[in-house]
Amino acid sequence: MSIDNQLSIGHFKQVPLREKGTGLEFEDITYTVVKKQKSKGGGRITRQVDLLQHITGYAPKGHITAVMGPSGAGKSTFLDALAGRIASGSLQGIVTLDGKRVSPSLIKRWSAYVMQDDQLFPMLTVWETLRFAADMRLPESMSKEEKDDRVEKLIVQLGLTSARNTFIGDEAHRGVSGGERRRVSIGVDIVHGPNLLFLDEPTSGLDSTSAYSVIERVHDIAKAGSSVVLTIHQPSSRIQHLLHHLIILARGKLIYQGTPQGLNGHVTGLGRQVPKGENPIEYLLDIIQEFDHATTGVDPLVEYYLTGIRPDVLDCGLTPKIHLASTGYFEEDEDDFDHSLVKQSRFARTPRPGPAYTAATVPGKRSVPEIIPATPIPDRKLYHEEDFDTDTNRSGLVDIPGRKFSNSWSNEVLILMGRNFRLIKRTPELFLSRQIVLTVMGVMMATMFLNPGDSLQGVTKLMSFFIFTVCLFFFSSNDAVPAFIMERFIFIRETAHNAYRCSSYVMAGVITYLPFLAFQALSYTLITWWALDLKGGFRGFYYFWLILYASLISTNSLVVFVSALVPNYILGYSAVIAFTAIFFLTCGYFVKRSLIPWGWIWMHYISVIKYPYEGLLHNQFETAACYNSINGTCYLPNQEVLKGLDINKPRNKWDCLAMLLVWAVFYRFLFYLVLRFASKNQRT
Repeated sequence: MSIDNQLSIGHFKQVPLREKGTGLEFEDITYTVVKKQKSKGGGRITRQVDLLQHITGYAPKGHITAVMGPSGAGKSTFLDALAGRIASGSLQGIVTLDGKRVSPSLIKRWSAYVMQDDQLFPMLTVWETLRFAADMRLPESMSKEEKDDRVEKLIVQLGLTSARNTFIGDEAHRGVSGGERRRVSIGVDIVHGPNLLFLDEPTSGLDSTSAYSVIERVHDIAKAGSSVVLTIHQPSSRIQHLLHHLIILARGKLIYQGTPQGLNGHVTGLGRQVPKGENPIEYLLDIIQEFDHATTGVDPLVEYYLTGIRPDVLDCGLTPKIHLASTGYFEEDEDDFDHSLVKQSRFARTPRPGPAYTAATVPGKRSVPEIIPATPIPDRKLYHEEDFDTDTNRSGLVDIPGRKFSNSWSNEVLILMGRNFRLIKRTPELFLSRQIVLTVMGVMMATMFLNPGDSLQGVTKLMSFFIFTVCLFFFSSNDAVPAFIMERFIFIRETAHNAYRCSSYVMAGVITYLPFLAFQALSYTLITWWALDLKGGFRGFYYFWLILYASLISTNSLVVFVSALVPNYILGYSAVIAFTAIFFLTCGYFVKRSLIPWGWIWMHYISVIKYPYEGLLHNQFETAACYNSINGTCYLPNQEVLKGLDINKPRNKWDCLAMLLVWAVFYRFLFYLVLRFASKNQRT
């Protein structure tokens, strides 16, 4: 049923906020997933379940639309459907923006989505966080002064003036309050003035005062001309006064749509009367729960909304399903399926400080700051025709040609590098801890293997030194797992609406850490090279540093790749250690290449540790002519050392270095692919 048909039903006549052809409109939104569950006989059955069922409505421009309903109603799923965050193959329906049917890509371009979790860098200030968002979201053609002015206005608009230079903070660092943190999250996503703003449970985890302050600021944003759609659970009476339009769902079905003032009449039409002093929204939710537990489910309420036919009052008092389920009558009923966001994210979440008191102002008595207006929808001529759906293409799921990002690729890399360097400066612990470990271990190795000599025993000492050095460098990068996993969630949030390219993020990360890795490798080389009297002169010294530098680059690439695959840092640690241990076992130190069983020989060639280890052996034994010389007689020529160790592929030390760098590039490319295609906030 179309929007106009629903609003024309006599029983529901009220003064709608909607002006036809403006704001966000949606028709017949249906989202289907495949559900697998065990049958009573022990087997597994598969069937399709509609998480959203034929929802039609609108979100008026300049107003807040609140999506409400009991737990499992499908609120977050519905929000994702409107925001273009559901794969097109499983979603059906039509979405129009200002009268034009648009694709999910265009919705993402002209909207912002504020997630329930505030994924922010704890060691950036409020101003720095918003300034970075401005650099990424605003056009590259805007001057620095214009972006600074936009950020200052936004800080005033969000009531963050007193927290302007305060760190965001986390459990280890004191920062802004819970309400301020939520407002910063909103600011990050509205700095470019989106026409649409989606918020998933913006008051979750906040005290009543902070929650009201957040919605109050969202109310100001809506008044600037944006369509605001948010999900909310049990809003306070003060917050309800700021909500202009309600969409109430149950089991993925539309129960009510209209103004809060129309709820009393809607409930009266059900043959009920809202008790004096009771909240109409909560009362309707109680009625929904009552019907949901009855044999008829919520379908009579849906029918009442669509047709005005009052459901039988006795329907509310029928035997609850929970009783009939014990008889097997409702076994495996699809209504038992949870229509909420299919599963909570299994990934670790950035910890945030608990809510703190935030002074809220009384409605009507606060000074209204200058509001950043919503960016108007450009005239059709500024877009290709493919940006908007036409009657000849009813699928409606067309991607947008043209520029998706506000900045060029090179400018994105520079901006991301600037943020990376600032974060390293604010949190030097990761770099310093690794530097301290390498320095202390370098001193220990230099003193333990001091001047090993050219005897057979000296060769054994050198082999032990080389393999331990390589393993030390590979294991030293494991501490980066938690830091990257936390950053990954911020990356997902920022790239969900095309803040920057995945490739620019990967490249900025590589360039940022190159000088730090080079310094770490150099410091270890300076400590150990002369103490062990290694061979090769300056060229040998240069290669020794270079192969250790390449080892750090390779292990860093491996760590970020594995961290991109795992849901939390515990599994990340385990996976990285497991891979490194396997590479250590098969590198050729414990078992020579010729003695490795044929079924495992492939592991020898993909072992990243093999190449720096053999490169160091080449660097040492290709230079010195003889070992274990007695009375001028050479009993162990240098080539015999390499031959005895079964090292002939790669044939020289530069081949080893090249192979090591190839693996570094390969792991970094895999890291890019995982971020590009597997790290998306999108339902399937």
